[in-house]
Amino acid sequence: MKGLFITFEGNEGSGKSTQIGRLAARLLSTGREVRTLREPGGTPIGEEIRHTLKHSPNNQAMTPEAELLLMNASRAQLVREVIRPGLQAGEIVLCDRFYDSTTAYQGYGRQLDLKMVAAIIDSAVGKTRPDLTLLLAVSETTSEHRRAKRQATQPILRDRIEEADRAFFVRVARGYEAIAAAEPNRVRRIDATRAVPEVEAEIWKTVAPLLGRAV
Repeated sequence: MKGLFITFEGNEGSGKSTQIGRLAARLLSTGREVRTLREPGGTPIGEEIRHTLKHSPNNQAMTPEAELLLMNASRAQLVREVIRPGLQAGEIVLCDRFYDSTTAYQGYGRQLDLKMVAAIIDSAVGKTRPDLTLLLAVSETTSEHRRAKRQATQPILRDRIEEADRAFFVRVARGYEAIAAAEPNRVRRIDATRAVPEVEAEIWKTVAPLLGRAV
Protein backbone atom coordinates (compact mmCIF):
# COMPACT_ATOMS: atom_id res chain seq x y z
CA MET A 1 0.00 0.00 0.00
CA LYS A 2 1.16 3.53 -0.69
CA GLY A 3 0.08 6.53 1.31
CA LEU A 4 0.15 10.22 0.54
CA PHE A 5 2.28 12.77 2.34
CA ILE A 6 1.04 16.38 2.33
CA THR A 7 2.77 19.18 4.21
CA PHE A 8 1.50 22.64 5.08
CA GLU A 9 3.90 25.58 5.15
CA GLY A 10 3.68 29.33 5.67
CA ASN A 11 4.63 32.23 7.86
CA GLU A 12 3.09 32.71 11.30
CA GLY A 13 -0.65 33.40 11.16
CA SER A 14 -1.16 31.91 7.72
CA GLY A 15 -3.97 29.61 8.89
CA LYS A 16 -2.22 26.27 8.58
CA SER A 17 -3.81 24.68 11.65
CA THR A 18 -7.31 25.66 10.53
CA GLN A 19 -6.84 24.31 7.03
CA ILE A 20 -5.21 21.06 8.13
CA GLY A 21 -8.21 20.41 10.36
CA ARG A 22 -10.63 21.08 7.53
CA LEU A 23 -8.75 18.95 5.03
CA ALA A 24 -8.45 16.09 7.52
CA ALA A 25 -12.20 16.17 8.18
CA ARG A 26 -12.98 16.14 4.47
CA LEU A 27 -10.62 13.25 3.81
CA LEU A 28 -12.05 11.28 6.73
CA SER A 29 -15.54 11.80 5.32
CA THR A 30 -14.43 9.96 2.18
CA GLY A 31 -13.31 6.97 4.24
CA ARG A 32 -9.58 7.66 4.08
CA GLU A 33 -7.18 6.87 6.89
CA VAL A 34 -5.71 10.21 7.93
CA ARG A 35 -2.97 11.13 10.38
CA THR A 36 -2.28 14.75 11.35
CA LEU A 37 1.08 15.80 12.75
CA ARG A 38 2.99 18.93 13.65
CA GLU A 39 6.62 20.02 13.65
CA PRO A 40 8.55 20.24 15.78
CA GLY A 41 6.81 17.52 17.71
CA GLY A 42 4.56 14.64 16.78
CA THR A 43 6.28 12.10 19.03
CA PRO A 44 7.00 12.08 22.78
CA ILE A 45 10.64 12.93 22.07
CA GLY A 46 9.66 15.55 19.51
CA GLU A 47 7.25 17.25 21.90
CA GLU A 48 9.99 17.59 24.50
CA ILE A 49 12.23 19.14 21.86
CA ARG A 50 9.38 21.45 20.85
CA HIS A 51 9.13 22.75 24.41
CA THR A 52 12.87 23.37 24.52
CA LEU A 53 12.85 25.19 21.19
CA LYS A 54 9.77 27.34 21.68
CA HIS A 55 8.50 27.58 25.23
CA SER A 56 11.23 26.85 27.77
CA PRO A 57 12.32 29.82 29.94
CA ASN A 58 15.87 28.49 29.60
CA ASN A 59 16.17 28.80 25.81
CA GLN A 60 17.11 32.48 25.55
CA ALA A 61 20.74 31.79 24.65
CA MET A 62 19.98 29.18 21.99
CA THR A 63 22.15 29.64 18.91
CA PRO A 64 20.84 29.30 15.34
CA GLU A 65 22.99 26.19 14.91
CA ALA A 66 21.53 24.54 18.01
CA GLU A 67 18.04 25.46 16.78
CA LEU A 68 18.76 23.85 13.41
CA LEU A 69 20.01 20.63 14.95
CA LEU A 70 17.17 20.35 17.45
CA MET A 71 14.56 20.89 14.73
CA ASN A 72 16.05 18.06 12.73
CA ALA A 73 16.46 15.78 15.73
CA SER A 74 12.70 16.06 16.26
CA ARG A 75 12.15 15.52 12.53
CA ALA A 76 14.37 12.43 12.34
CA GLN A 77 12.36 10.82 15.13
CA LEU A 78 9.02 11.78 13.55
CA VAL A 79 9.99 10.39 10.14
CA ARG A 80 11.07 7.02 11.50
CA GLU A 81 8.54 6.58 14.29
CA VAL A 82 5.39 7.90 12.61
CA ILE A 83 5.57 9.16 9.02
CA ARG A 84 7.18 6.20 7.28
CA PRO A 85 5.03 3.58 9.06
CA GLY A 86 1.92 5.62 8.30
CA LEU A 87 2.72 5.91 4.61
CA GLN A 88 3.58 2.21 4.41
CA ALA A 89 0.15 1.46 5.90
CA GLY A 90 -1.54 3.55 3.18
CA GLU A 91 -2.45 6.53 5.34
CA ILE A 92 -2.73 10.12 4.19
CA VAL A 93 -0.26 11.96 6.41
CA LEU A 94 -0.83 15.70 6.92
CA CYS A 95 1.97 17.59 8.61
CA ASP A 96 1.92 21.15 9.92
CA ARG A 97 5.42 22.15 8.76
CA PHE A 98 8.24 19.93 7.53
CA TYR A 99 11.71 20.54 6.16
CA ASP A 100 10.75 23.59 4.07
CA SER A 101 10.22 25.40 7.37
CA THR A 102 13.84 24.70 8.27
CA THR A 103 15.06 26.08 4.96
CA ALA A 104 12.88 29.18 5.38
CA TYR A 105 13.33 29.82 9.12
CA GLN A 106 16.83 28.59 9.90
CA GLY A 107 18.31 29.03 6.42
CA TYR A 108 16.82 32.32 5.25
CA GLY A 109 15.54 33.65 8.59
CA ARG A 110 18.58 32.86 10.76
CA GLN A 111 20.87 33.26 7.72
CA LEU A 112 22.64 29.95 8.14
CA ASP A 113 24.52 28.45 5.22
CA LEU A 114 21.90 26.90 2.93
CA LYS A 115 24.13 24.01 1.87
CA MET A 116 24.71 23.07 5.51
CA VAL A 117 20.97 23.32 6.20
CA ALA A 118 20.21 21.07 3.23
CA ALA A 119 22.78 18.47 4.32
CA ILE A 120 21.31 18.26 7.82
CA ILE A 121 17.79 17.98 6.45
CA ASP A 122 18.90 15.17 4.12
CA SER A 123 20.32 13.28 7.08
CA ALA A 124 17.08 13.69 9.04
CA VAL A 125 14.57 12.70 6.35
CA GLY A 126 16.44 10.51 3.87
CA LYS A 127 14.10 9.66 1.02
CA THR A 128 10.94 10.66 2.91
CA ARG A 129 9.71 13.67 0.93
CA PRO A 130 6.26 15.26 0.62
CA ASP A 131 4.11 14.39 -2.38
CA LEU A 132 2.56 17.86 -2.11
CA THR A 133 3.39 20.98 -0.12
CA LEU A 134 0.72 23.65 0.35
CA LEU A 135 2.32 27.04 0.94
CA LEU A 136 -0.26 29.28 2.61
CA ALA A 137 0.93 32.76 1.73
CA VAL A 138 0.04 35.98 3.55
CA SER A 139 1.80 39.34 3.64
CA GLU A 140 3.99 40.19 6.61
CA THR A 141 1.48 42.87 7.60
CA THR A 142 -1.31 40.29 7.63
CA SER A 143 0.90 37.85 9.54
CA GLU A 144 1.69 40.45 12.20
CA HIS A 145 -1.98 41.41 12.55
CA ARG A 146 -3.08 37.79 12.93
CA ARG A 147 -0.36 37.00 15.46
CA ALA A 148 -1.33 39.99 17.57
CA LYS A 149 -5.02 39.11 17.40
CA ARG A 150 -4.35 35.48 18.32
CA GLN A 151 -2.19 36.43 21.29
CA ALA A 152 -4.77 38.93 22.52
CA THR A 153 -7.78 36.65 22.26
CA GLN A 154 -6.22 33.24 22.88
CA PRO A 155 -3.23 33.59 25.20
CA ILE A 156 -0.65 30.93 24.43
CA LEU A 157 2.67 29.86 25.79
CA ARG A 158 5.59 32.11 25.05
CA ASP A 159 7.06 31.26 21.65
CA ARG A 160 10.76 32.10 21.29
CA ILE A 161 10.62 32.00 17.50
CA GLU A 162 7.75 34.50 17.35
CA GLU A 163 9.92 36.88 19.36
CA ALA A 164 12.14 37.49 16.31
CA ASP A 165 12.04 40.91 14.67
CA ARG A 166 10.18 41.90 11.51
CA ALA A 167 13.29 41.59 9.34
CA PHE A 168 13.53 37.92 10.31
CA PHE A 169 9.99 37.18 9.14
CA VAL A 170 10.53 39.13 5.92
CA ARG A 171 13.51 36.88 5.21
CA VAL A 172 11.41 33.80 6.04
CA ALA A 173 8.75 34.88 3.54
CA ARG A 174 11.45 35.45 0.93
CA GLY A 175 12.75 31.96 1.63
CA TYR A 176 9.36 30.40 1.06
CA GLU A 177 9.00 32.21 -2.25
CA ALA A 178 12.41 30.88 -3.32
CA ILE A 179 11.39 27.33 -2.36
CA ALA A 180 8.14 27.61 -4.32
CA ALA A 181 9.98 28.93 -7.36
CA ALA A 182 12.54 26.13 -7.22
CA GLU A 183 10.00 23.28 -6.90
CA PRO A 184 6.77 24.33 -8.62
CA ASN A 185 5.61 20.74 -9.15
CA ARG A 186 5.65 19.97 -5.44
CA VAL A 187 4.97 23.33 -3.80
CA ARG A 188 1.62 24.94 -4.52
CA ARG A 189 1.24 28.53 -3.39
CA ILE A 190 -2.20 29.29 -1.90
CA ASP A 191 -3.40 32.86 -1.30
CA ALA A 192 -4.34 32.57 2.37
CA THR A 193 -5.52 36.17 2.76
CA ARG A 194 -8.97 35.11 1.54
CA ALA A 195 -11.87 33.81 3.60
CA VAL A 196 -11.33 30.40 5.21
CA PRO A 197 -13.89 28.58 2.98
CA GLU A 198 -12.26 29.97 -0.17
CA VAL A 199 -8.84 28.76 0.93
CA GLU A 200 -10.30 25.39 1.86
CA ALA A 201 -11.90 25.05 -1.58
CA GLU A 202 -8.63 25.75 -3.39
CA ILE A 203 -6.77 23.29 -1.19
CA TRP A 204 -9.32 20.58 -1.96
CA LYS A 205 -9.08 21.32 -5.68
CA THR A 206 -5.33 20.85 -5.40
CA VAL A 207 -5.42 17.69 -3.27
CA ALA A 208 -8.27 15.79 -4.94
CA PRO A 209 -6.37 14.78 -8.11
CA LEU A 210 -3.70 13.11 -5.97
CA LEU A 211 -6.01 10.85 -4.00
CA GLY A 212 -5.75 8.04 -6.53
CA ARG A 213 -2.12 7.62 -5.48
CA ALA A 214 -3.12 6.61 -1.95
CA VAL A 215 -4.39 3.14 -2.67
